[in-house]
Amino acid sequence: MDLDLLESCVAELGEPAYRARQAWEWTARGAPGYEAMTNLPRGLREALAEAVPFSTLTPEHEQRARDGTLKTLFRTADGHPVEAVLMRYRDGRRSVCVSSQSGCPLTCTFCATGRMAFGRNLTAWEIVDQVLHFRRTEPVNHLVFMGMGEPFMNVDAVLAAARRLPALGVTHRRTTISTVGWLPGLGRFVDEVSEPIRLALSLHAADPALRSELMPVNERYPLEEVIALCRTHAERSRRRVFVEYVMLGGVNDSPAQARLLATLLGREAFKVNLIPYNPTGLFDGSPRAAMAAFKAELDRARVPATVRLTRGRDIAAACGQLATAPRSRVRTQAV
Repeated sequence: MDLDLLESCVAELGEPAYRARQAWEWTARGAPGYEAMTNLPRGLREALAEAVPFSTLTPEHEQRARDGTLKTLFRTADGHPVEAVLMRYRDGRRSVCVSSQSGCPLTCTFCATGRMAFGRNLTAWEIVDQVLHFRRTEPVNHLVFMGMGEPFMNVDAVLAAARRLPALGVTHRRTTISTVGWLPGLGRFVDEVSEPIRLALSLHAADPALRSELMPVNERYPLEEVIALCRTHAERSRRRVFVEYVMLGGVNDSPAQARLLATLLGREAFKVNLIPYNPTGLFDGSPRAAMAAFKAELDRARVPATVRLTRGRDIAAACGQLATAPRSRVRTQAV
């Protein structure tokens, strides 16, 4: 729901401002539509239904994985594709992975999103509406900005959306924004954000030359500068920065590269998430033995590290798989 449009419409109808707050409270709690907002006058509900779309996104296709993960393809009002994922865990967590852009202009080689056509930045309300779509099915309590796009290329909308999440049941401490190291937006996050929102760095290689091959953004914003800014954030917030490291067989998974990563990060400011590669067609994933040896090097250097659980791979809803085909079709490979 576009709350700005809602507020202006309520004012134009001559209704008190609190009516917009009431409508938003219903929406944030998962109401299915205006008809459910029983403390709003019927005439107002009907007028709002005519003037303010209940969602800025239209669901077009949904897939369910064997592990219960849901992936939904949406269209914006101007036709751009957007995908979001709901991940269900046995411990009760319900985590939503949202997109901040339709497509992504940064062309990381291991990521399917980078190979689809870039559309545009999403508005704050288009980001929030991805969450509300799943909230109308069940309560959600965690969120990651790890879907399509580089969040810090759209920093204003991303932060505006993040600040709305507590009303939907997702606290700031359970919200994570992931970046490849887009320094202008990262700098604003470090300097301006006081809320305890988590930061994650999509790193994938500690060797600058290799990282530039995998992630062209490294040529523009060198890893050394990105790490320094992340370390500043960790010191100010007193919270570790997550490091995402996708394991590519024979590319970035050797013990020597693990030692280089440990030297780059140190022991205090970062926690490494080792991510099994989810097939997008260009690489092989690291064997379990290679991942174990890599983690052992990090353990030896006392750098906190875990191997992330992959969810939704069978519907292409796992990390790095989100991508859409031309209009009205979804690849069987997604997030």
